[in-house]
Amino acid sequence: MRNASEQELCRHVEMLCNQIGVRLAGSPQEREAAQYIHREGLKYTERCWIEEFPVMERCVESEILEVFQDGVWKKYPCSLFGSSPTTEGKTLEGELVLFDSHTDYQRDDLSGLKGKAVIHLGCHIDSAEKYGKLMKAEPAFLLFVDTRYPGNVPLADGLFPAYVAAMGAKPTVNVAYMDAWNWCTGKAEKARLTVSGSTKQSLSTNVVIELPGTDPDAGILFAGGHHDTQAGTVGADDNAIGSAAVIELARIFSERPHRRTFRLISFGAEEQLSVGSASYVRKHRAELEAKGVFMCNFDSFGSSLGWTVLNVNSMPPMLELIRKAFRENGIFFKEGSDVIPFTDQFPFAVAGIPGIWISRPNCEAGMFYHHRADNTPDKIGYTAAARHIDAAAEMLSVLADAEDISPFRGIPPETAKRVAEEWREVFGGWWSPQP
Repeated sequence: MRNASEQELCRHVEMLCNQIGVRLAGSPQEREAAQYIHREGLKYTERCWIEEFPVMERCVESEILEVFQDGVWKKYPCSLFGSSPTTEGKTLEGELVLFDSHTDYQRDDLSGLKGKAVIHLGCHIDSAEKYGKLMKAEPAFLLFVDTRYPGNVPLADGLFPAYVAAMGAKPTVNVAYMDAWNWCTGKAEKARLTVSGSTKQSLSTNVVIELPGTDPDAGILFAGGHHDTQAGTVGADDNAIGSAAVIELARIFSERPHRRTFRLISFGAEEQLSVGSASYVRKHRAELEAKGVFMCNFDSFGSSLGWTVLNVNSMPPMLELIRKAFRENGIFFKEGSDVIPFTDQFPFAVAGIPGIWISRPNCEAGMFYHHRADNTPDKIGYTAAARHIDAAAEMLSVLADAEDISPFRGIPPETAKRVAEEWREVFGGWWSPQP
């Protein structure tokens, strides 16, 4: 079996990041990235196509945040959340109030937030109940602070589309942790926000590269990454390297026929909460539940410095196969079995397909360049990335050719129960929220 090529990985990442650039869901740049991946896939199989699905595209022209402190207005950087409405060029103003998302959702009454500029300490709202309480309070706008990454620049992020579709949204921007710190310790009084532009209906894309097996009824093996990015970042490690891995696997597996079919997918709109992956699973649910064998997800596994984390949702025999493949390739790792709805592997687990998320953090919170402008190709360690792809390819090849894969199928019942709960809570279940 061929090995993954560091040169090819570098070529794909450089194209996606340096030639195409920021690839927001639904944007022309995201579509250009999908077309590039499609062209590359066609080098290895005629069975390569693009599937579209609806999203809300972030089309921001300008973002102006001003805070009144010590008798003067001062401008600060900010980044509008994906799926958030803009202010349509109007200026919203409100008294600044601090809201600690770790504890303040315990309050019975949030009416004190009405009309306020709310500093929301914490960048994710992890339940529909909490999100509903916040929307019911009717704040003027929200200033989210990512407490995982204290720093001097605002990060980019997004609201959960299912929540927005069900309960609406207020203009929401991310702000730098240290700016929020200085506002709170310096007794800043009020803020005003002006965001020109819009969020508009658009189409995002999944690119599917299929290498048909010799036995059409033997099952389908999936591997994936995502080609979209957050605002203001070219996303070399989130996740151009994942899409590069998809293309490299197509090259590797095209070397010879396998019994089972490989379906390698570069997803769009992952940064809007795995919308592309969820769309694919909803569209192909019956086929996945009948034929899906395994899903291998590559996301943020390219860091030059760091350690390997394998998060696995599977039965014990599958876990042992994964351990063997990675250790034989000299890769030692931290191992988890968490149910994580923020990955493209998760919707496949909803369909009962076991899977793995391969990542490579470089700090305790994840990656120091998470959703930042400096997530650039120079951060990628191509030698380590190629070794991870080789290990995954070895494991997938065993599954592709095994006579009996019944020991490797399925998810533990308790895991499946938690997956179903998160699917309903975060994604809205099997119905597809329309933007």
